[in-house]
Amino acid sequence: MKAAGRDVVGLSAGEPDFDTPDHIKAAAKAAIDRGETKYTAVAGSPELRKAVVEKFKRENNLDYRPDQVLVTAGGKQVLFNAFLATLDPGDEVIVPAPYWVSYPDIVLLAGATPVPVHTTMAGGFKMTPADLEAAITPKTKWVILNSPSNPSGAAYDRDELKALTEVLVRHPHVWVLADDIYEHLTYDNFVFTTAAEVEPRLYDRTLTMNGMSKAYSMTGWRLGFCAGPKELITAMITLQGQSTSNAASISQAAAVAGLNGPKDFLPGWRQAFKERRDLVVKMLNEAKGITCPVPEGAFYVYPSIAGVLGKKTPAGQVIESDLDFITQLLESEGVAVVHGEAFGLSPHFRISYATSAAALTEAGRRIQKFCAALK
Repeated sequence: MKAAGRDVVGLSAGEPDFDTPDHIKAAAKAAIDRGETKYTAVAGSPELRKAVVEKFKRENNLDYRPDQVLVTAGGKQVLFNAFLATLDPGDEVIVPAPYWVSYPDIVLLAGATPVPVHTTMAGGFKMTPADLEAAITPKTKWVILNSPSNPSGAAYDRDELKALTEVLVRHPHVWVLADDIYEHLTYDNFVFTTAAEVEPRLYDRTLTMNGMSKAYSMTGWRLGFCAGPKELITAMITLQGQSTSNAASISQAAAVAGLNGPKDFLPGWRQAFKERRDLVVKMLNEAKGITCPVPEGAFYVYPSIAGVLGKKTPAGQVIESDLDFITQLLESEGVAVVHGEAFGLSPHFRISYATSAAALTEAGRRIQKFCAALK
């Protein structure tokens, strides 16, 4: 539509609009100039694995050795490696919904079965201990805990996470994948915690993953990392050695500078995201038929469109689903968002507010206009 000359406000991209910090870019350039353009160890350079160990200790109170760390080509490869290395046909993976779209498909690719646990907007899009207990079977191999969440922005505080980990302690056959990629993007004095930090008894069966994409605005650098039990990491390294081998050497050098260097850019980014979040939530709640809660983190909102289902557009199309809603919104008002069905929980849609306040304001105005015209 943009190529055809349409004015489209795109709110679907899950990446920060800020530039990669200068000291990280400088480290990458210096690595190139030093000739660090060769293969590294499959699991990552010694310098980066050491930096990851220090990051987990400094920020998460987690003790790992370098041989418990794996560096990957983006966070998504952590999931591929972990699931392909551990899952067999018949195994189950608990996936709280709404979920990041890749989780269930990677589980399916590994030959196992994703088991969605549907949350509610009234419950803050958070899985309860009772929900988790009910979903666990003898076939359960993993549970994914993504906090803050894509797509809802929901985040579990320490007490909420402790209640979930208490359930998991009682089921020693279940492993935990803690996806902490949005760790540094939380608001309103929310204090981030992660599963193995809250419950040390889960340390030996928790894989904690993170990466450089979100907090450091390095999506295109494709650099993720994880730490966990040595036997699991060794299996994941074996798999990665026969697929991509090491992550890009230049990206690794940049990541060392990011993890070890200054974080003074983060408060400003967080403040900008918070202001955008508040703007979007306010404008969406002023749109007829939309209800939007305030998320704790990430840079997404996940409003409900239950109030517009069954209504008609001026052209006579009936809004029967969130896919109908986002399609008609795009065609009539030129606003691109993602439908809730893609994330496993309807009727909702996701907006990424990782864009300018001006674009968000214009999008909010168009969404209000679209909803007002529905009858």
